[in-house]
Amino acid sequence: KHRQLSEESHRQDSADLLVFILLLTLTILTIWLFKHRRFRFLHETGLAMIYGLLVGVVLRYAIHVPSDMNNITLSCNVNASPATLLVNVSGKFYEYTLKGEISGSEVNDIQDNEMLRKVTFDPEVFFNILLPPIIFHAGYSLKRRHFFRNLGSILAYAFVGTVVSCFIIGLLMYGCVMLMKQIGHLGGDFFFTDCLFFGSIVSATDPVTVLAIFNELQVDADLYALLFGESVLNDAVAVVLSSSIIAYQPEGDNTHTFEAMAMLKSFGIFLGVFSGSFALGVATGVVTFTKLRDFPLLETALFFLMSWSTFLLAEACGFTGVVAVLFCGMTQAHYTFNNLSPESQERTKQLFELLNFLAENFIFSYMGLTLFTFKNHVFNPIFIVGAFLAVFLGRAANIYPLSFLLNLGRKHKISPNFQHMMMFAGLRGAMTFALSIRDTATYARQMMFSTTLLVVFFTVWICGGGTTQMLSCQKIRVGVDTDQENFVSVFGLRSTKQESAWFFRIWYNFDHNYLKPLLTHSGPPLTATFPACCGPLARCLTSPQAYEVCNLHAHKYSNKCNILKYYNTLKYI
Repeated sequence: KHRQLSEESHRQDSADLLVFILLLTLTILTIWLFKHRRFRFLHETGLAMIYGLLVGVVLRYAIHVPSDMNNITLSCNVNASPATLLVNVSGKFYEYTLKGEISGSEVNDIQDNEMLRKVTFDPEVFFNILLPPIIFHAGYSLKRRHFFRNLGSILAYAFVGTVVSCFIIGLLMYGCVMLMKQIGHLGGDFFFTDCLFFGSIVSATDPVTVLAIFNELQVDADLYALLFGESVLNDAVAVVLSSSIIAYQPEGDNTHTFEAMAMLKSFGIFLGVFSGSFALGVATGVVTFTKLRDFPLLETALFFLMSWSTFLLAEACGFTGVVAVLFCGMTQAHYTFNNLSPESQERTKQLFELLNFLAENFIFSYMGLTLFTFKNHVFNPIFIVGAFLAVFLGRAANIYPLSFLLNLGRKHKISPNFQHMMMFAGLRGAMTFALSIRDTATYARQMMFSTTLLVVFFTVWICGGGTTQMLSCQKIRVGVDTDQENFVSVFGLRSTKQESAWFFRIWYNFDHNYLKPLLTHSGPPLTATFPACCGPLARCLTSPQAYEVCNLHAHKYSNKCNILKYYNTLKYI
């Protein structure tokens, strides 16, 4: 009997996984058709959600796979819910694992559909398996030249803008909750901290649809950098911000009252977790040295494992893996990538691009599926309308005031049409979904999760689908040749160094003359940048490959001055 149950469970698990494989396969084939027909109205992520919705409808209403377990309910008084339970049945002990809490009315319906139960994943799967490749790819594929040219603005949007958006949304949603309470539409506890938590998770933007169209149409590189940089960093900020709000614990019986010390403690946690995660990610990226250039397969495997372990190490240390793996990807792209063999450079780029594509489409497919397979949805029309209004106003409070302040100090202003496009492109996606599904135990969290799904659907389908029309409406230039811009910027008209603030100009020089030669095989050898008195140390720290690169150009750049001139020419390409 036990063997028969195991075989049936194995077949059921295989069928569940097959559902998702078929979803991804169908999505890929439809994407190919859309690209072949140059159809840009619907991006692959929106398409994956539609297919997920259709499969969810079928699983919910058309297919019923009843569980063959006996419907036996025994009562015993315990003060807590144990994670595992040992049951003595006629002298034989069986171990059971906690699946979650169910209401009394659902006890008799637990057998209704076994497949619905099994296609519901543990939320930790999203955080530990699906999110790391998405976040790492964002950092690893970053166009660093345009990113650093707009770094001040990107940091302002990502940090100040996300915090402003969080509090604007939180305050508006608290007013909405108070209204629901007054008219009797609130079915459980919903505190101000819950509203702030909702504000933090929906402040995480994921304009993957817009950026894909930007890339295809070759939209202005600065607009792309502003939007992409903000979305990459504000995901990290939103994760740490939500953790800080959860950590808010005033003294006394009422844990939801305002207390200055508790707020300062949460702020300290925010700074500590973010800076610790940042340091861990950068440190791991810097020390990812591979001496396996003769074996590209082993080199790629080691690089991959070191990258993924950064996320898990940060989580194990109490930091945030999203922040750590993001900055690890950026650091490895800047330093470690130059040390890889040509085969490994190509393999790592393709590997993480593939993992990002599959993980992202899997998450969006699962979003569509959970609209019908998740059994604890709480849809409240007042809360939903308030959420859409709050998200819109929170995004506006992020973009327009900050753009005005940033333009006071920017040489190249952020034009009004760029601001309108950034406002329109504030889509919500994988990070918002992953944060909302991580905890659905309470009434408030269930309502947040259900509303978040609708916000993601609307922004991806409507805002993402209208990107091309919005570009035309705002008269934003397309067909910009980034490589030509790089050529122009290096050979005369402008440079990243000249357009950046003094702090970053100092950093560029220090990085180019000392860090890159020390950590990579690129850049001028340290013997050309260190003072003459440090010659022995410079020769010791300079790798043989750096000397080979130097000797390769020795016939054209024969002395120290000219070698530096050569590398400064290539510095920002």
